[in-house]
Amino acid sequence: MRVFAVANQKGGVGKTTTAVTLAGLLSQRGYRTLMVDLDPHGSLTTYFGFDPDTLDHSVYSLFQSAPHPNPTGVVRPTRFANLHLLPASSALATLDRQLGAREGMGLVLARALAQCTQRFDVVFVDCPPVLGVLMVNALAASHALLIPVQTEFLAMKGLERMLHTLGMILRARKRPLPYLVVPTMFDRRVQSSLESLTALRDRFPDVLAKTVIPLDTQFREASQHGAPLNYVNPQARGVIAYTALVNQLFAGGDALVRTGS
Repeated sequence: MRVFAVANQKGGVGKTTTAVTLAGLLSQRGYRTLMVDLDPHGSLTTYFGFDPDTLDHSVYSLFQSAPHPNPTGVVRPTRFANLHLLPASSALATLDRQLGAREGMGLVLARALAQCTQRFDVVFVDCPPVLGVLMVNALAASHALLIPVQTEFLAMKGLERMLHTLGMILRARKRPLPYLVVPTMFDRRVQSSLESLTALRDRFPDVLAKTVIPLDTQFREASQHGAPLNYVNPQARGVIAYTALVNQLFAGGDALVRTGS
């Protein structure tokens, strides 16, 4: 089982879209795929028709049962074959204050996913945009990190903060975490978007994805259907771009060369 965290310390850069679309593409290829929503806002959970405010069992349940989290009864099937969800609860917003100081809280997700290795082939963890127990859990549980970065100036600043955070966590993790920067929401008609992409290529050539995710309004339409875009329109520009990213990620891992250490 391969676990990917999808994280950036800036919101609105395409984290949920990246997690949903990559998971949708792999599930359509027959991979048994799990999505994990660690964001208290629950965008990924809402995407698939669940209400983060009313769920009886969610990721928060795993933290409540630490140090022995049990994902049984928490993982939900979606209406798509091979695609499952470990949903968020709005109670996650209180996690750092209520349970963050409890011993072993940084490894709850890793311990829960360890019980799923025979059930799933790949996992995508949608992270909150803030450093805390939830992001620490995501990075501790993952084999690789995807950092979506909107091609605009402020998102570049978010990338710098994310890489600083990654360095701090890796010192505690004491093992490498390969990462890949994924340019998103690219609009070739906008000069600032072109300049931001050029800056990404200049500053992060070794860890930049080979594909660029375009600005595509069909992602919003797909979310209204509660479906990954590849199930709604497999020929959409965004789907073609994420398909290229999937092919890069699963071509022997050559793209994930930087350890961040």
